[in-house]
Amino acid sequence: MRLNVTSEIGRLKSVLVHLPGREIDLMVPPMMGQLLFDDILYGQVAREEHRRFQQLIRFIAEEVIEFQDLLEDIFADERIKNRVVSDLAGRNKLGKKLVRWLTDQEPAALAEVLISGIPSEKDGMGELPEFDLLPVPNLFFTRDPQIVIGDSVVISSMATQARRRESLLSKYVFEHHKLFRGQEIIDFMDGQPERPVPKAPSLEGGDVLVASREVILVGMTERTNRAGVKQLARALQESSSGVKTILVVQMSRQRSFMHLDTVFTFTSPNECLIYPPVILPGGSQAAKVTRIDLDGKNLAFKEQKSLLLALKKLGFDLDPIYCGGKRAVDQQREQWTDGANAFALAPGVILLYERNVRTAEELAKHGYHIVYEDDLLLGRVELETWTDKKYALQIQGNELSRARGGPRCMTMPLFREDL
Repeated sequence: MRLNVTSEIGRLKSVLVHLPGREIDLMVPPMMGQLLFDDILYGQVAREEHRRFQQLIRFIAEEVIEFQDLLEDIFADERIKNRVVSDLAGRNKLGKKLVRWLTDQEPAALAEVLISGIPSEKDGMGELPEFDLLPVPNLFFTRDPQIVIGDSVVISSMATQARRRESLLSKYVFEHHKLFRGQEIIDFMDGQPERPVPKAPSLEGGDVLVASREVILVGMTERTNRAGVKQLARALQESSSGVKTILVVQMSRQRSFMHLDTVFTFTSPNECLIYPPVILPGGSQAAKVTRIDLDGKNLAFKEQKSLLLALKKLGFDLDPIYCGGKRAVDQQREQWTDGANAFALAPGVILLYERNVRTAEELAKHGYHIVYEDDLLLGRVELETWTDKKYALQIQGNELSRARGGPRCMTMPLFREDL
């Protein structure tokens, strides 16, 4: 497979996802802070919502690839399986007995336990459960552990210990799976300390948006720091990605907008979905925007008036659509439930949670046809993708949205058609 992502909105051909599994069923409330959740999920409903979400993606995309399947594939090679188990054992200080047990597992079983975790046999009744290997419940947010830019993939350096194994598993998949042979890998984990430390570079995929082959946006947030932005800039200078300009969007460090894509996403060639207080100049929480040009040795951060004006200078004249509409109370409520986290299947064809009613109303004012998932899945509505019609497809996601991530968070495009 050839990787190719040169925009956020090009027609989707192939995308990486992960159906939330046993890893979310093993969580108890005291673990939420440690594992970065704001609530525990009802797994049966979350999985059904995710399956329907995947079905909607298939109306446009040719391939919806399950991450766990790729992991299972590489474990069919005993040498790779042993290498991965040995690496994980060293990083997590696993005992010899557990290492032997892991090595003896069949590929499918090993892939599952490395994601879902291993509860300890010493589990006490009514107490916080112990794990020999913690679960990684955030893995269904496939946007963050790896980032496809052009025909290269960046393996992220996650900001928190709870998500480090996600990047490690992604590294194994992109290094060893036959689908990705010959692809350029920019490994942010290489040379990083085992556990995140202050000022060490951190970079997560929700903070990286690909505007074009030559322009990307990077959020400087609670999850991606200045050192991570600089390291990415240097890596892109040395790579074959073709990126010439980075717009850096520095936001206040808040849980409510942990990544750039929670306040800004592209929806069509001339439109974007925004959370106004952060993106508009003069807003109460307005982001500081700087520009890095990669054509020189010095990586200077040149201040810009606003993100939309900086994009306009680069040829992107975007009409902003307000997440939540015009009222501040609706904007705050719907940004919290990822109303700005749109995922484009094609230019002007986007996915959003149906609970973000005011955002849908605002999209309708801009010419988007609002389509509910049941109407599409049951054949009551047909997408006229051969026309210029714009669509906002509404997925139910009432359980999924409680995990604090939207449709863009749950997807990592591997191939999009060029615009």
